[in-house]
Amino acid sequence: MRRRQFFALGLGLAACASGCATAGGGGHGLGPVGVVPGGERWAPVAQALFRTLRRTGYPATGTGGATTVTVTGLPALAAAELNDQRPMHVATTPLARLTGNVEVLVVPANSRLKDFDAFAAHLLAQPERTYLAGGPLGEPDHLLFGLIAQGLGVDVRKIDYTGYPGAQEVAAAMQGGKVAAATGRLRDWRARLDSGRIRPLAVSSAVRVPGVEAPTLLECGVRVDFADWCAAVGPAAMDRERRGAAVRMMEEATRSAPWHEACRNGGWEAIPLSGDDFATWLATESARTRRVLRELGMLDTPSTTYRG
Repeated sequence: MRRRQFFALGLGLAACASGCATAGGGGHGLGPVGVVPGGERWAPVAQALFRTLRRTGYPATGTGGATTVTVTGLPALAAAELNDQRPMHVATTPLARLTGNVEVLVVPANSRLKDFDAFAAHLLAQPERTYLAGGPLGEPDHLLFGLIAQGLGVDVRKIDYTGYPGAQEVAAAMQGGKVAAATGRLRDWRARLDSGRIRPLAVSSAVRVPGVEAPTLLECGVRVDFADWCAAVGPAAMDRERRGAAVRMMEEATRSAPWHEACRNGGWEAIPLSGDDFATWLATESARTRRVLRELGMLDTPSTTYRG
């Protein structure tokens, strides 16, 4: 398939891998720490991390420094796979997982799909006639539908998925009868859920979300724990000493009161994981993403059904 649509996100990861300088020293062994977003979507988290580092005593800047930390996430990881680039855990130095956005599976309020079991039965019986929607192709919403289909034993290449720019366009398609079910970040659908215009069938987190009357996918028998996450990475060339200092910095920052306050204010779930544990998790996440992209027909073969 053509991969031009994923080029911008892939460039962000490539720039981090090749252009993040790490010369210099400082009181923490890092020198001035530049915190930069890997793309516009990660700018709020990058800004929150910058402020947290300043409040916890690190000489953070909003631009490049002696040590540059890039805030990036799942869409960039998927874009690297689609653009045939090195996986994120190889192209960068993994430092810490930061935040995640829980995803929700929704249907119109008047849908005949009364619960997740009804949705699953319909998808199993008629995957090509269960019209699904969410964000752009290859991004978290699409990946989640692929994982759900995998978990149910559905032939993933048969699912019919349309990618839209955002939740507003998905909601309009749903109201127009073009979409049977959609996935998206819970925060983007909360107002419509509260209004009763749509119903939640399941959430992607490992535990239920307070205030949302829906089970987890795990409770529904689908072995998926999923979030639209973002993380902090350094350049691939980081030496062991500087990496250790950067990981300790991230651990201090993500344990701090300012960081938890920033997560509450931003509506993000804090999902801290750092150092070697994060690097191992990231490699696993890369492999999972690669598998589902392949089953969706977006790697190696054009045989899937999708629009957008």
